[in-house]
Amino acid sequence: MSRWWHEAALYQIYPRSFQDSDRDGIGDLEGIRRRLDHIADLGVGAVWLSPIFCSPMADFGYDVSDYRDIDPLFGDMAAFDQLLEETHARGLKLLLDFVPNHSSDQHRWFKESRSSRDNPRRDWYIWQDPAPGGGPPNNWMSNFGGSAWTLDEKTGQYYYHAFLAAQPDLNWRNPEVRKAMHDVLRFWLDKGVDGFRVDVIWHLIKDAQLRDNPPNPAYSPDRPDIERSLQVYSADQPEVHDVIAELREVIDSYPDRLLIGEIYLPIDRLVSYYGRNNRGVHLPFNFQLIQCPWHPKALGDLIDEYENALPEGGWPNWVLSNHDQPRIAARIGEDQARVAAMLLLTLRGTPTLYYGDEIGIADIDMSDVQVHDPAAINEPGINFNRDRSRSPMQWSSEEFAGFSQSKPWLPLTHDWHERNAKAQRNEPTSMLMLHQALLHLRSIEPDLVTGEYRRLDIGQDVLAFRRGESLAVVLNLSANPAPLALPTHWQEVQVLLSALSVRPLESVPEVLDGNEGLVLRIKEAR
Repeated sequence: MSRWWHEAALYQIYPRSFQDSDRDGIGDLEGIRRRLDHIADLGVGAVWLSPIFCSPMADFGYDVSDYRDIDPLFGDMAAFDQLLEETHARGLKLLLDFVPNHSSDQHRWFKESRSSRDNPRRDWYIWQDPAPGGGPPNNWMSNFGGSAWTLDEKTGQYYYHAFLAAQPDLNWRNPEVRKAMHDVLRFWLDKGVDGFRVDVIWHLIKDAQLRDNPPNPAYSPDRPDIERSLQVYSADQPEVHDVIAELREVIDSYPDRLLIGEIYLPIDRLVSYYGRNNRGVHLPFNFQLIQCPWHPKALGDLIDEYENALPEGGWPNWVLSNHDQPRIAARIGEDQARVAAMLLLTLRGTPTLYYGDEIGIADIDMSDVQVHDPAAINEPGINFNRDRSRSPMQWSSEEFAGFSQSKPWLPLTHDWHERNAKAQRNEPTSMLMLHQALLHLRSIEPDLVTGEYRRLDIGQDVLAFRRGESLAVVLNLSANPAPLALPTHWQEVQVLLSALSVRPLESVPEVLDGNEGLVLRIKEAR
C-alpha cells in the first residue's frame, strides 16, 4: 500500500538555526513560518522539526520539561498552531520530534520521582542501589561521557541517564509511563500533526537485570567513553519491539500518520524495527550513507545489503546528514556533495534532507569558547562537536546572512556572502537549483518513486543503478573523468539531468566528467 511518505521527501529543520524573527539570534517558529515558501518551492513533501517543547536547554531541547507546551524561546502554542495551519495550506506535512527515552530533571515527573523512595512516581525512572562496596550499580557509560549513573544524595540511590545527568531515563517497563507518553502523542495528533520522529528509540528498554556491558576489545583512549563497552544490555533489547508496537497502535488510530525511529544500528538489527508484520515504525531511520566510505564498491555493497535485508512490505529510506553528524559537504567536499544529492534523491525509498544541505553548507570555524554542545564540552579532544552541523541557515548576503538582525547563536560559514539561498536562486547551476531539479524529476518520474532498484557494473569510479524499467543513474565518485561504457542493449538513451549543468544534455557523453552524475531515460532493444 502506498502512503504519502512513499512519494514525499522529508526536510529536517533545527529550529534554533533556521530563521530568527525576534532578534535574539536564535531561530523560532515564526521564523520557520516566514520561510515556508522556500521549503515548498524546494519540492519536499514534509517538514520535521527538532524539539520545540519546554526545556531548560541543557541539551538544546532534547531535555523536555513539558511535553505539551512550546518553549518560549521558540514562541507559544498560538505560533505553533499558525505554523501548522500554514504548512498544511502549502500542501506540506508537519512532523515533530518526540523524545520519550528521557525527560529533563526539571520535569515535574522527575521532581516527584526523586522526592522520596516511596513516591508514586519513583518507578517512572530507573533507580538502583549502589553497587556492593559503593559506586554506580553497573559499568554503563553515558553517551556524553562518564558514568551513566548519578547518585541522589537525599534518597541514597542512583538514577540512570543514557545522556546528561540532567536527562534521566524514563522507565518504559512501567505501564503508567507508557500510558502517559501515549497521551502526549494523542495531544499533538489531535492538533493535526502528521507524525513523529522518535528520538533514540532503540534505547527505550534496558536489560531488566541491569547487567554489566561486556568490554569493547577495539576501544582506544582517543575514542568516546561510550565505546569502552559493547552496548549489549543498555539498549536494543528484545522487549523494545512490544513498546514500539504500542506506539504504532496510537499512530494508526489516526488516519495516515507517520512514525519514524532514530536508530544507529547495523543493518541486520536496524530492519528488525519495522516490527513483526510491519507493525513497528514505518521508517527506521537509515543512517548508513553517513557512515559508509565514499567509494563506489562500498556504497554499492551497502545499498545491496540494505535492499536485501528489508522485510517484505518494508519501505526503505535514506539520510545523508542530520543535526548530530557532520554535514555531507564537510565530509566529502562540495563537488561530491552534488553527486551525493543525486544519489539521495534517486535511490528507492523516502529521502530526508537536512536544512542547509540544499545550498551546500559545510563546516564552520569556531573556537573552544564558542562551543555549546554538551557532548563536546564533556569530552574535549574527541573531535566530536555537533555544533558544526547546526550553524544558521544562510538566506542572503545581508547582515548575519538574513538569519537574524542580531549576532547568531552559532557562527556562519566563512563563505556566507556567496553561499546563501538568494544568491543560489539566481544561479542556474547552483546546489539549490540542483536540489529543486532533482525533487521535481522525482515528482514526475514514477520509476524514481516506485521503480525497483538494481545495481549496474559500469566502471571502477562509477556507481550506477537502474530504477524501474525506464531510468538509470550513473555517478562519478571521483574528481577524475571516467569512461562511460553503457550496456550495448540500451537502444535509446536520453540524459534527463546532469549534476554539473543542472539540465538535460543533448547526447550521452562517452566520458563521464569528474564529479558528474546523470539521470538517464533508457529504452532497451527487444
